[in-house]
Amino acid sequence: MTSAAVLILLDASGCAKHRLPGGLSKLKPCRLVGIDEELFCGKLTVFENRETRSGRTIDLNIVVLPALDQKTKAEPLFDLAGGPGASSVDRADFYAGPGKEYRRGRDVVCVDQRGTGKSNRLSISREKTPQYYLSEMFPVDYVKEMRHALEKRADLTKYTTSIAMDDLDDVRTWLGYDRINLFGGSYGTQAALVYMRRHPDHVRSAILLAVAPTDLKMPLHHSESAARAMDLLLSECEQDSACHAAFPQIRDDWNNVLAQLEKQPARVEYFPPGKSAATIVEIQRGVFAEKIRTWMYRRDQAARLPMIVHHAANGDFVPFLQQAVAPSIPDFVADGMYLSVTCAEDVPFINREEAAQLTAGNPFGNYRVFQQTRACGMWPRGEIPTDFLEPVSSNAPVLIFSGNMDPVTPPKYGEEVAKHLRNSRHIIIAEAGHGDDGLKDPGCVDRIAIEFLGKGDAKNLDASCVEGMAPPPFVTN
Repeated sequence: MTSAAVLILLDASGCAKHRLPGGLSKLKPCRLVGIDEELFCGKLTVFENRETRSGRTIDLNIVVLPALDQKTKAEPLFDLAGGPGASSVDRADFYAGPGKEYRRGRDVVCVDQRGTGKSNRLSISREKTPQYYLSEMFPVDYVKEMRHALEKRADLTKYTTSIAMDDLDDVRTWLGYDRINLFGGSYGTQAALVYMRRHPDHVRSAILLAVAPTDLKMPLHHSESAARAMDLLLSECEQDSACHAAFPQIRDDWNNVLAQLEKQPARVEYFPPGKSAATIVEIQRGVFAEKIRTWMYRRDQAARLPMIVHHAANGDFVPFLQQAVAPSIPDFVADGMYLSVTCAEDVPFINREEAAQLTAGNPFGNYRVFQQTRACGMWPRGEIPTDFLEPVSSNAPVLIFSGNMDPVTPPKYGEEVAKHLRNSRHIIIAEAGHGDDGLKDPGCVDRIAIEFLGKGDAKNLDASCVEGMAPPPFVTN
């Protein structure tokens, strides 16, 4: 710690409750919905334009979950959310619940990256009709409306990853920490890599789950990775006695439903829960395939895919709609921030001819590339460092996890990143998707990560529990 000053908070009995370093005295005790303990919240004001250091400012939303043992605590853990566009503070409930052991000897710091959560979230509200859930990813009118609304309160070129990681380092300094540990998932791994390059002296270690390299050029390879994952999933169904018995021609079903939707979108009745009147919705091929792709992220959702595909191939889209129309699931990604990042760091480097070749004959097609290149044609483009796409090198200990069934960041990306991280270890979880959601023993990854944080060494860890991380059974009815 860089500050010797200490703030001691007393509980109702007058006993010391938390012994906090001076930096945390800038925060205030707070309560978050769904978390039954006192945390510490605050805001750090930064300039939107970090170069001129003038004009509009952003209040970065910060939540610190204090170490359970404040007397002997080590360097803090900074959580980096995915998306891009998700809120890190929304992850606080994990560190207050199932992931509480991460705090045994260290503070956990959640910072809403600029453009997310309560740090000037870049999004607008949309009417969520049943058809909304089956619409294109970035309809033209929506992108135009969103840009018009957001430019009243944001310079959309100032929300790139490099700028945000400099914000994060400001938070580190403000809170009085010297070296920190990073934990990033999905896009959060890319953010972590960028921080490691820009602020190497302040990185003790990093944990990367479902790695997105800095040169991913998202979504250029989405279809390629998804087709690989779908092939593995259908193979598992064919080798599973119950799944194969229920859907003996599952590959034909998959090809047939895509061919049918390519010929003509499906128009089907949808009955909203609790209502007797039906509404007609349209299901386009690209939207159908994209939903299937995203459902492979979690193994519990992937377990339903053979059943969904089989029914759809036979004209029954009820199982598909039951999962696709999901009013209870909040929008966790801020679309404006997503575009500000990808339109600066990924899409400009996508060659359309290369994309067409990569997706030719692919069941997932060129849908995502088309959606995002069209949207980015209507979105301001931020500037990025000249070396942004270069691999990140570091001597810091790094623990990398990849899921073999991941439809977006397969293990090859973990291998690619690990080549440049001299003190890294790459653990591949055979049955995991984009993370460990839906597998047996979901605490396995956390136990390995916590051991890694304690030792500060990725080489000598007990990772045997990954062998028991089995997927749930396929849903057949």
